[in-house]
Amino acid sequence: MKSFLRGVFVSMALAGVLNAAMAAEGVDGIKKRGTLVVGVKADYKPFGFRSPEGAVIGIEPDLAADLAKRLGVKLELVPVVASNRIEFLQQGKIDVLLATMSDTPERRKVVQAIDPPYYSDFVNVLLPKSSKIGDWADLKGKTLCATSGSWYNKDVARTYGAELSAFDGSEKPLLALKQGNCVGYVYDQTFIQGRLLEADWSGAYAMPLKGVLPTRWIMAVAPGNDTLKTFLEGATKDWMKSGLIMAEEKKFGITPTEYARAMHDQMAAPAK
Repeated sequence: MKSFLRGVFVSMALAGVLNAAMAAEGVDGIKKRGTLVVGVKADYKPFGFRSPEGAVIGIEPDLAADLAKRLGVKLELVPVVASNRIEFLQQGKIDVLLATMSDTPERRKVVQAIDPPYYSDFVNVLLPKSSKIGDWADLKGKTLCATSGSWYNKDVARTYGAELSAFDGSEKPLLALKQGNCVGYVYDQTFIQGRLLEADWSGAYAMPLKGVLPTRWIMAVAPGNDTLKTFLEGATKDWMKSGLIMAEEKKFGITPTEYARAMHDQMAAPAK
């Protein structure tokens, strides 16, 4: 029995080493392997969601496909959620994290962030149209559904006095909202806009509050993966210069954000 357990632990350790090696092997290693592995959301329309056939599609899968095309390799998409996406990167299960991740000092301590940030968003609340909540102050003492791992959960609770009930992913809190277990769902504004494009939500729900806590979104790679970092920085600047991100927003029904427009104008401006 001891021998068996020892073998299991050795196998697990070796797997961890191999995964870490994969994450740190850089651009040359990815080209040699022939596949770029990117962690994306699969429950966050329109940035990453399932098609009727089950494929992961959306703005970020499209951006990931562009990265793979630039490298001349195949693309493998790995679905992640807020509570495990950094862990997947640290464990070497993915090469690149491209999954609606807000830029915070704490996250930059454990991953290698890609600058400039490729996107920016606000925090908002999905509310029933029948709700009498018209201001963030009205949330004091009320229960909001939330997603585990969202950086702003504590800020919303502390600043606005709301009680948060957190769930993994986005589908569980949405279901809880429909079942009346909370007065609203606090999450990224772009996600809420995406849901309100669907007839199932637009009829009875709305986003009446003004967005708060603006924050930028970053891609990330494992610390020390400098060649991949350099490649991604160049690709991000190309996306902004060409207007690809704004084109993706329009493709999926989102009005281009102020950040996307500003970065396009900045990157596309003639050099002085």
